Amino acid sequence: MSERPESAGPDPDDTFDEFAELVGEETRRDPDLAVIEAGSRTLRTQGGRPHADVPGRPEDPEVDKALREVEAELATRWGETKLEPSVARIAALMDVLGEPQRSYPSIHITGTNGKTSTARMIEALLGAFELRTGRYTSPHVQSVTERISLDGAPVSAERFIETYQDVKPYVEMVDSQQQYRLSFFEVLTGMAYAAFADAPVDVAVVEVGMGGSWDATNVIDAGVAVVTPIDLDHTDRLGGTPAEIATEKSGIVKRGATVIMAQQPVDAAQVLLKKAVETDATVAREGLEFGVVARQVAVGGQLVTLRGLGGEYPELYLPLHGEHQAHNAAVALAAVEAFFGVGAERPQPLDVDTVRKAFAAVASPGRLEVVRRSPTVVLDAAHNPAGARAAAASIGEAFQFSRLIGVVGASGDKNVRGLLEAFEPVFAEVVVTQNSSHRAMDADELAGIAVEVFGEDRVQVEPRLPDALEAAITLAEEEGEFAGGGVLVTGSVITVGEARLLLGRG
Repeated sequence: MSERPESAGPDPDDTFDEFAELVGEETRRDPDLAVIEAGSRTLRTQGGRPHADVPGRPEDPEVDKALREVEAELATRWGETKLEPSVARIAALMDVLGEPQRSYPSIHITGTNGKTSTARMIEALLGAFELRTGRYTSPHVQSVTERISLDGAPVSAERFIETYQDVKPYVEMVDSQQQYRLSFFEVLTGMAYAAFADAPVDVAVVEVGMGGSWDATNVIDAGVAVVTPIDLDHTDRLGGTPAEIATEKSGIVKRGATVIMAQQPVDAAQVLLKKAVETDATVAREGLEFGVVARQVAVGGQLVTLRGLGGEYPELYLPLHGEHQAHNAAVALAAVEAFFGVGAERPQPLDVDTVRKAFAAVASPGRLEVVRRSPTVVLDAAHNPAGARAAAASIGEAFQFSRLIGVVGASGDKNVRGLLEAFEPVFAEVVVTQNSSHRAMDADELAGIAVEVFGEDRVQVEPRLPDALEAAITLAEEEGEFAGGGVLVTGSVITVGEARLLLGRG
């Protein structure tokens, strides 16, 4: 069970020699590929190895106890799947807190897939330009503290506890005045906005929880609104067509804002453009005003050339796998350009070396993340058909497994059949399981759907996730040490987070 060794940063004078040596090592296979791969390694070393900033439990027993008490109190509130579509409660909380969300500019992100990865890229770019950032994303992979980040890293457990205690009296005040208590997500949103104001940050990068118009995050007046690709998800709450979902998500577009729009279904794009006209917003569309010019697979990720609002940015190393991540990078770059006024107030592009350094250090835990070798185990938080299709295409491109075993644990409120159908062409076999969440689909129920999609001979049932991981690794090892078997754990962010802990990454 060997891990890929971490690379130490080279002496700058040795960079060219290292590059030549790496090319020489690979030339016997394919000279062109060798140059690409060696180049990506050199860029990755210069940029600093990305760190998957997923905190574990606090080491101090007293801090751990205090965090568990906060988590227990938050757990008494409505969970993230129980909603009363209104911003009245969060607006009331912001009012008694003194409107902290108005003390800094914001970039607001909605869409169906790619929001968290895009937020992390935006955060990295802003940080590279020496701005202090606050990032609010959801859900978390392992620790609730991941949701609130300052300066590119999750807040400490101590700071999370302190922030909760600071806002708690105001939360209770609002609870007493409203028909319904503030939800888990609403309290966390209030904590994030208060923490950002207290820091203070230069800019907040905020991902919606669900939808847009009535999402708890939508009490900010973001100058830049980002819409990642829209697809069918949460259809019971957001609508059954891309256009209906886009109507809800377009609610984050504020008057006079700049809208950065990823490639969209035609009906969704029409809704977003109409909203832009109504709000006198400026629109930048992927594929027209900005986009991906070129991409090549590289070791540990890809080399991309992006066209931004201010010009072309060649040969950026992105340590993430998949074409969808290249498109997320294009969206993130355009959002940061818009924030700085590139393409409007200033005609010149951002400094390409700074952009290159920022992208080379991006990490997105649980998004085609390798957590084990021999055999290789990859985690991906795909939880709907669109995300599964992207993951299936990307894992084939990036890893070339001779035999891939899937471990799938999904939530009962998702389109599980569509998710399994997306993975069917790439999974030789699938081990179905369930995570510890009350939302998890029963393993036997999931197996029934999986048998209809894969056939009985390709489905194994292991209700306990540790047993499912062990079974999948055993199946992958049947290929032999050098045969290239692999495991992909997917279906839910919770499944991925629990697998990450079991495999020693947290």
